[in-house]
Amino acid sequence: MSGHPFNTDLDKNDANYVPLSPLSFLKRSASAFPNRTSLIYGNQKFTWRETQKRCFRLASALKKRGVKKGDTVSILAPNVPPAFEVTFGVPMTGAVLNALNTRLDSQSISFILEHAETKVLISDTEYAPIISEALKQVEHDILVIDYQDPETSEGEEIGSIEYEEFLNEGDTVLSLLPPDSEWDAISLNYTSGTTGNPKGVVYHHRGAYLNAIANSCVWGMKKHPIYLWTLPMFHCNGWCFPWTITMLGGTHVCLRRVEPEAIFQSINEHRVTHMCGAPVVMNMLVNSDNNSRPSWDHKLSMMTAGAAPPAVVIEKMEALGIDVTHVYGLTEVYGPVTICEWQEEWHTLPATDQANLKAQQGVRYPVLEGLMVANPDTMEKVPSDGSSMGEVFMRGNVVMKGYLKDEEATKAAFRGGWFATGDLGVVHPTGYIELKDRSKDIIISGGENISTIEVESVLFRHPDVIEAAVVAKSSEKWGETPCAFVTLHSGAKTSEADLISFCRDNLAHFKAPTSVVFGELPKTSTGKIQKFLLRERAENL
Repeated sequence: MSGHPFNTDLDKNDANYVPLSPLSFLKRSASAFPNRTSLIYGNQKFTWRETQKRCFRLASALKKRGVKKGDTVSILAPNVPPAFEVTFGVPMTGAVLNALNTRLDSQSISFILEHAETKVLISDTEYAPIISEALKQVEHDILVIDYQDPETSEGEEIGSIEYEEFLNEGDTVLSLLPPDSEWDAISLNYTSGTTGNPKGVVYHHRGAYLNAIANSCVWGMKKHPIYLWTLPMFHCNGWCFPWTITMLGGTHVCLRRVEPEAIFQSINEHRVTHMCGAPVVMNMLVNSDNNSRPSWDHKLSMMTAGAAPPAVVIEKMEALGIDVTHVYGLTEVYGPVTICEWQEEWHTLPATDQANLKAQQGVRYPVLEGLMVANPDTMEKVPSDGSSMGEVFMRGNVVMKGYLKDEEATKAAFRGGWFATGDLGVVHPTGYIELKDRSKDIIISGGENISTIEVESVLFRHPDVIEAAVVAKSSEKWGETPCAFVTLHSGAKTSEADLISFCRDNLAHFKAPTSVVFGELPKTSTGKIQKFLLRERAENL
């Protein structure tokens, strides 16, 4: 077919093909909307022209320090200006961005820095103690850049240079070239998965570009949204919203602390139109002091994901004047890739029924090419009856490249031309999917994954513990929290508080159990712990 007229002399060239990359969004907004506000943080305010220059300076300074294509640049910071600027400045050099979870302990951080072969680390000074401890366990040299937040001035500087000083090393004019290939890695995000050590999920420029565009499409976003950062930017690169909001020439409103008073104040002061977050953020808002809740006269939309939000919480959010959109995704697919698309006929339903429908995970994003619930052994789709359960599978350009340095885990994740999510769900007659369980026992607490195996391994380290099993327990605040079932040695006097404290001393605090139940664990005839019985017990505590 090479001689076919549609193939003859109609070749890909520089004029008709450019690799897709979200980096192009910054160049356009800086050109089209140079004087519009790009970012607000406390008393700081930047325009799109200024933000582009700051990102150029960052990229230039990194290059001058020897950062090149394929290197890893990590950052540990809350939602402050550098956390946004690295989403452009780092990949402009050809390097890969690794945004670290601010809730991790020093041991987890040291593992990631070592595994990712981090060359440069930008660290907010609030986390100096954790970083200092982590760096003691890293065997290669890392250039540490401190970010001293002018709004708080918390923590001590432990690096060799401060962030703003580092920017001054760079040039404001940079030759911004597209990646050599849209398949080039743009970022590296670690997920707890089902084992103690996190897995490094590799994103490419193409996927980031497509999902950034899809976010605006499925949410019906118009030009110049005002977006409040209640979602951590380290979480799946902020679900690709740093690139989405930039593409639309919008305004990023940064928050260092996600607290009700600060959220409400920002909504009113900046007339926020959009924000994202796990159900824990919604719980925070609906359960806040009534006296701190201002009213507003503009439309405000919130996108939520994680453990399915209780229908009653969605109902309360709507009563606050916040329109909730429910999405679903994983770190391995750039954040959200399914959405509970709202149907016009649902408007006539009672509020409770509407909330129940909004709790479904819905249908695929337009950039996700395939979504199915199927038998994981036969890969046959389950019937759309709302009750037949199977594993959720996905395919498309917004699926990760794979797990860094983990060929076995990558092969296990890609099965029969599909990505196996490990989540169990059903398909309703409408075609909408709904999650029912997690085949790997992952607990999603406040939007963060917790491995039950990791928590169990810590419990087993306690000298009084014989057996331990951890399951998810519903939490009004966090969505889910770990609940531990433990068998102690005869005569042991260890209390619930003792074991929770022990876990907090050996894990990131959010991974520690919130409740501990003592007694014999139910087992099958082969000695396997029956976790489904423990889940039932946990819900009845």
